[in-house]
Amino acid sequence: MNYKHLHYFWTVVRTGSIARASAQLHLTPQTLSSQIKLLEERLGKPLLRKVGRGVEPTDAGRMVQRFADDIFSLGTALQEALLTGQEGAGQGSFRVGIVNSVPKSIACHVLEPALTPVDRSRLICVEGKLTALLAELAVHRLDLLVSDVPMPAGLSVKAFTHLLGRTGVCFFASPALLRREGLTLRQARSRFPASLIGLPWLMPNFDSVLRPRLEAWLHDRGVVPSVVAEFDDGALTKAFGRQGFGVFAGPAILAHEIEAQFQVVQLGSAPDLVEEFYAISIERRISNPVVAAITDAARRELFPRP
Repeated sequence: MNYKHLHYFWTVVRTGSIARASAQLHLTPQTLSSQIKLLEERLGKPLLRKVGRGVEPTDAGRMVQRFADDIFSLGTALQEALLTGQEGAGQGSFRVGIVNSVPKSIACHVLEPALTPVDRSRLICVEGKLTALLAELAVHRLDLLVSDVPMPAGLSVKAFTHLLGRTGVCFFASPALLRREGLTLRQARSRFPASLIGLPWLMPNFDSVLRPRLEAWLHDRGVVPSVVAEFDDGALTKAFGRQGFGVFAGPAILAHEIEAQFQVVQLGSAPDLVEEFYAISIERRISNPVVAAITDAARRELFPRP
C-alpha cells in the first residue's frame, strides 16, 4: 500500500471535500482525485462517494478511515516520543468494547488495571450491542470486550470467552419509596422477599440477560412485579431508583457502593440469582499484558472465589 495515497484519502475525509483537501495538501484537485483512485484500485473497493458539493466515505471507506486514524496517530506519537526522549511514550491505544447491558461500575472496576502507570497506552471505551462489538473485535478495531454473556455459538468470529467472575443480586429502594408504601426498612428486610409484593419496579429491558432470570426468581417466590419503567442503561435505572420511582436490582458485589452513590437501601439479596461477566478476546491463551492484568485483577479482587 502507498501510505502517501492513504494520507491523501484520510485528509479528504477529514476536510469533507476534494477542494479543501487539495488546498491543504498543495495539490490540484485532479492530481488528488487520481491518487485516491489509485488507492481504490489497490484495495479493490470504492472509498468515497459524492454528497452534494462534498464527499463522504463509503462503508469500506469508513473502515479504511478508522485504520488510518490509528496509523497516523501512532506516527504522531512516534514523533512526540523522539522529541521528548521518552521511550515508550504514546505507545498507542487499548480499545475496549463494553456491552451496553454491563453495569458501568462493573466495567469501571474491571478496567482499572488498564490505567496503571505500568501501561502507557490510552484507554478507549466504546459501548454497543454484543454482535456489533464482536464485528469490531474480529477486524482488530477492539482489543477486548467486556460482556455479561459469553461468546454466542455459531458466529463466524474467531474469539474466545474468559470468565471474569460471578455475583449474586441485591434489591434496592429509596427510603422515600418505602415511606410512601408504608414500610419501614426493618419491615422490608424482615419480610423479604414478600415485602417486594405490590411495590413499583424498575426493570432492565428484555434484551438484558438478567430480565428473564429476575422475573423467574420473583415468580417462584410469588412476586408479580408492577413494572413502571424499563431501561437499557443500568445507571439510568439507579438514577430513577434514587428518585423513589421503584425497586431495582443490582450486583451484590457493588451493594455498598450503590447504597452510597444513589442514597438507596438494600432490601434483601438473592445469592442464587447469578450474574456472570466475561472478557472476550481474540486470544485463546491470553498474552496481551493489559488483558492479562485486567482478567487477573478481576478474578483476584473484584470476583474473589470462596
